[in-house]
Amino acid sequence: MSTSLTPMTALVTGASSGIGLEFSRQLAAMGHNIVLVSNQAEALERTCEELVDTYPRQRFLSYCLDLTVPNAADTLYEYCEREGIEVSILVNNAGIFSFCSVLDTSPHTLNLYVDLHMRAVTQLCHRFGHAMSRRHCGYILNMSSMSCWMPMPGIALYAATKAYIRVFSRALALELADEGVSVTVACPGGIATDLFGLPPHLQRLGVRLGALATPQKFVRGALRRMFKGKRQYVNGLLNRLAVCLVPRLPECVAKTVKHRLLDR
Repeated sequence: MSTSLTPMTALVTGASSGIGLEFSRQLAAMGHNIVLVSNQAEALERTCEELVDTYPRQRFLSYCLDLTVPNAADTLYEYCEREGIEVSILVNNAGIFSFCSVLDTSPHTLNLYVDLHMRAVTQLCHRFGHAMSRRHCGYILNMSSMSCWMPMPGIALYAATKAYIRVFSRALALELADEGVSVTVACPGGIATDLFGLPPHLQRLGVRLGALATPQKFVRGALRRMFKGKRQYVNGLLNRLAVCLVPRLPECVAKTVKHRLLDR
């Protein structure tokens, strides 16, 4: 198994902002080449240009793609083949979030959750995992969430699809263990990014209070564990305690969340 010090090519989805952007920066700082994937064309190109300017001896390619369209994984894999790229690190980071009851969620958004968090992750692992298995070397890092243990009102779709990612990743790790391919699932608590719609000043406050982690700190921990071949990463002691305690809260707590936040 290669180490983080051996130059490889990483493919990062959702690479134009937030945690995906930080994954791209830290992998580039380690000396790896990167295929950056996002459906945000302008932000993606800016990110690619930033990395090219910072690390001119490495190779960075940007590929604008909506991962929810049919056959997106095949399209991305075929692009890498045309470019002569062997992906040895796959970071499935792209995701969406909304705080809304299931019945108030549009059919379009319902499909987005399933297509992005479940279908795209599964198919990307299938296509690139096959290639890694043939070479007996590779790393897959799938982004789940601490919420996968917490079926709370308002995040039913987010938590359920992230739970799929966790269970799928843990099983895939066992299937690929003898193939030289490491699979890690990261289940972060709150991270100070724009995903949850918090304004910057509240993000900074959350970090100071310890309720949120910075993307830099989380990504450092996730990559360290990925390269060590760990199968799961939950960042922070408080988050690991919450994983055990929150699912055991009485139902009245979940109903309070519904009445105060959803029924307004």
